[in-house]
Amino acid sequence: MYVITIDEKKCKVCGECVKICPVELYKQENNHITVGNTEECSACRSCVEVCEAQAITIGEV
Repeated sequence: MYVITIDEKKCKVCGECVKICPVELYKQENNHITVGNTEECSACRSCVEVCEAQAITIGEV
């Protein structure tokens, strides 16, 4: 299982992580990004790679 952290100070709420996540973990709501059930995460890191603000980190539990 993985822990996904979004640094809200860095996040520009561009929605690129929402678009690219193959398991649809991310949701864009009320001008911020939320993370759903991290048990679905395969740690493909596509969200990390697409985040220009470098606001997303993925770590192991």
